[in-house]
Amino acid sequence: MTISEKAAYLKGLADGLNIGSETSEAKLLNAIIDLLGDMAEEFEDINDAISDLGDEVDAISEDLEDVEEILYDDDEDDEDDEDEEDGEPMLYSVKCPACGNEITVDEDVLGLGSIKCPNCGEPLEFEFDEDDECGCECGCSESDKD
Repeated sequence: MTISEKAAYLKGLADGLNIGSETSEAKLLNAIIDLLGDMAEEFEDINDAISDLGDEVDAISEDLEDVEEILYDDDEDDEDDEDEEDGEPMLYSVKCPACGNEITVDEDVLGLGSIKCPNCGEPLEFEFDEDDECGCECGCSESDKD
């Protein structure tokens, strides 16, 4: 039995007992029964609103899942330059011959061929043959190992 049904049942009992509205006690009981009926209606309205909000939250959640799928799928395509083992991009240390400053660059910067030293502004040129690489992905050549 719902709250509204219980409030209606109490109102029916009061009507069946012919309480009337002449005595102070009868007025009090009728006011309490009316209050219970009003409260039952408010609870039903609140429950309906909660149900509607739940439906809206579910719809938002589904939309968010779609957005996350799109975002994370795009990120996976951009990981071509990253090392497969740990997800980190390959980094290389380069020492400036002019000032001795050591900087760290990634494969994209090496692919540019040259940059200016951030310390002294001297141009740094990068040359490497893929045939000379040692195979350890460290950027050194076989001749460096000797």
